[in-house]
Amino acid sequence: MRSLPRLLLGASAVILAVGGYLHAMAFERALSAVTASNLTSFYAQSFKALWLIDSASLLTLAIIFGLCAARPSTVSRPVIVLLACIPGVTAFFQYLFIGTFLPAHMLLFAAVAAFFGGLGAGKPSTATSRS
Repeated sequence: MRSLPRLLLGASAVILAVGGYLHAMAFERALSAVTASNLTSFYAQSFKALWLIDSASLLTLAIIFGLCAARPSTVSRPVIVLLACIPGVTAFFQYLFIGTFLPAHMLLFAAVAAFFGGLGAGKPSTATSRS
């Protein structure tokens, strides 16, 4: 395997890991904002859950892309490309609802790096036809 796809997948993994860590560390400040708000209990609890779910998703993707960079033959190209859509779509919605800000840029860069890394990495798809 060429080194550029591995580098792109590794860069995506690092960006997502840093983002997931920073997001999780900001949870205490998010709790303060929720406490000071007038959200009903259901929405306040949902916000807390979604906050930590996002951090866990970023860290999980970081692990997967790191594995893909280290051992490209463990995952097929289509799977890597599809997984790259997760931070890409997340960035899209952040731009749509929040506007331009650093975390959205980080997600977009991680998604693009993983997408193009996935095109050159992994096992080629082995589609079989049934007779």
